[in-house]
Amino acid sequence: MNRSVFRVTLVLLLVLTLTAWNALRVWTSLAWRTVLNEFSAPSIHMITTISGAIWAAIGILLLWGIWQNKAWTAKLLIGAAAGYTVWYWCERLIWQAPRPNWPFAVIVNLVLLILILFTTKSLAREAYERKI
Repeated sequence: MNRSVFRVTLVLLLVLTLTAWNALRVWTSLAWRTVLNEFSAPSIHMITTISGAIWAAIGILLLWGIWQNKAWTAKLLIGAAAGYTVWYWCERLIWQAPRPNWPFAVIVNLVLLILILFTTKSLAREAYERKI
């Protein structure tokens, strides 16, 4: 098996997992909206619903682009990875209670970003070779 194919498969599984996770966030926040409104601020509930829907839509677009070998997928993947990282850390630092496992979260985040950067080079190269 080619290493670039393995990396693309890993990124595809990562995107699929995060897309499913955010779709589940949207469904859960809509199904439990009365409970969430009772025990938290309504703005938090709306932020969860809207951000989950946005990230699920971006994930579906990325999945389709990777599956169809579109040339723009590499750029969108880098932008989505950077945006998701910023959103994750903002949500973690602003809305969540402090957690002691922040070094683990930083390490996992950096490893995933490195994997995505190396994979996007493979995706961009494959798209360039298809054009020739």
